[in-house]
Amino acid sequence: MIVTTTPFSARVRAASAGAHETAESQRYVSALLAGELDLAGYADLVVQHHAIYAALEAAGDRLRDDPLAGPFVDAALIRLPALEADLAHLVGPDWADRTVRTPATVAYVDRIREVCADSPERFIAHHYTRYLGDLSGGLHIGRSVVRHYGLDDGAGVAFYRFDDIPRPKVYKDAYRARLDALPLDEATANALLEEVLVAYQHNTDVFAALAGHVPAGGGIDATAAVA
Repeated sequence: MIVTTTPFSARVRAASAGAHETAESQRYVSALLAGELDLAGYADLVVQHHAIYAALEAAGDRLRDDPLAGPFVDAALIRLPALEADLAHLVGPDWADRTVRTPATVAYVDRIREVCADSPERFIAHHYTRYLGDLSGGLHIGRSVVRHYGLDDGAGVAFYRFDDIPRPKVYKDAYRARLDALPLDEATANALLEEVLVAYQHNTDVFAALAGHVPAGGGIDATAAVA
């Protein structure tokens, strides 16, 4: 009798498929990809990303020597300097004094700080949700932003460039292999899976909070468009 075990990375992907689709189908995302926002509408997303990645990368700094989380902390993924360069271009050198985090972003940041302090598996959940998303759909978003918002000189979209990861698919495959190799008992595995869903919900909430940038009649929900 042959017994097959589902790789943990496949379990994570299957468990979060619905939440992933919900996040991607938000009106703000549809409008961003269609070029329906003004530049300020895009810049507001960069503001929220800066707060989120500041919290996530600070957690990574603290956990880089942790046996479970440490192997996922990689300088090639760091986004904070790119986000600061993007904000300086989009808003100005005084961007920190002229931008505001939404309550949804504050809640997301608070969650990262709360659970990553003493739960490396939950840190991995947030790390996975953000960075593998950046290396997948995020690259598509970056190309759309360049095309629609007049940023073809590269300024304002540094967040979407991974200069030290020339082959994203190869990197993602290796990342999933690290997930599969994690020495997790069932309780720890379930905590990681649960936190991935929490992370996706926070992402959805952030996009929903930015929906005010969508012009009337714009950003048609992706599921509605199919129906």
